[in-house]
Amino acid sequence: MRTALAMLFLLTSPALAAEPIVGRASVTDGDTVVIRGTRIRLHGIDAPESAQLCQDATGKSYRCGQVAALALADQISEANISCEPRDTDRYGRTVAVCRKGEEDLNGWMVSQGYATAYQRYSRDYVGAETTARALKRGLWAGTFDPPSDWRRAKRAGGVETRPEMEKPPAATPAPVQTACAIKGNISRKGDKIYHLPGSRDYDRTVIKSGTGERMFCSEDEAKAAGWRAGGRRKAERMGGEDFQRPMLRGCD
Repeated sequence: MRTALAMLFLLTSPALAAEPIVGRASVTDGDTVVIRGTRIRLHGIDAPESAQLCQDATGKSYRCGQVAALALADQISEANISCEPRDTDRYGRTVAVCRKGEEDLNGWMVSQGYATAYQRYSRDYVGAETTARALKRGLWAGTFDPPSDWRRAKRAGGVETRPEMEKPPAATPAPVQTACAIKGNISRKGDKIYHLPGSRDYDRTVIKSGTGERMFCSEDEAKAAGWRAGGRRKAERMGGEDFQRPMLRGCD
């Protein structure tokens, strides 16, 4: 009887209810990835926002959110990763611990100073943060606002930030786009092509900064750097009589 009850407990245990999400990931920012259309928030960590500026050891400002996103993309590279669901947040995103082989990517981001331990939700990575702080890695080499404080300040200024905000922002006529989320990809032929969020190839485009690929904050910035537009958003492809379909896309 005890054996039967034990088996029933194991089969219905929440820890075993969700299967790992495995596949090639595209990086949205330093603590968010997308695998086959599933948006995954990395459990227990908080990375700077894409538009957030921090100061390095010399006091010079830099885009710490962009640096964090590129670091995560480089670390994942073209490998498949496995994300073990821990929870689902109120916005429907999967909260998970993601691994590349045996390496805990959540912990790696914190230990290298690209993200902080999100102690509001978990203390799993407090030790990794302590190490990064002591060795002055990444963010800890200079000064920065904790990502949650930065979001709170932007929210107070009427700027929409991330979905895990403590309180949703008041409705505004038009959301303000602040993230440097445009992906600049270089094709195998050497073509420099940028992809907008929501475009056909955006989610499956992985940025590899070591090859010269990068993120942009606006289309004007991308064009000025020599990139051309890739696949547009579905709404643009289906509507707009003067829309020109782009030439061959560049996608790794």
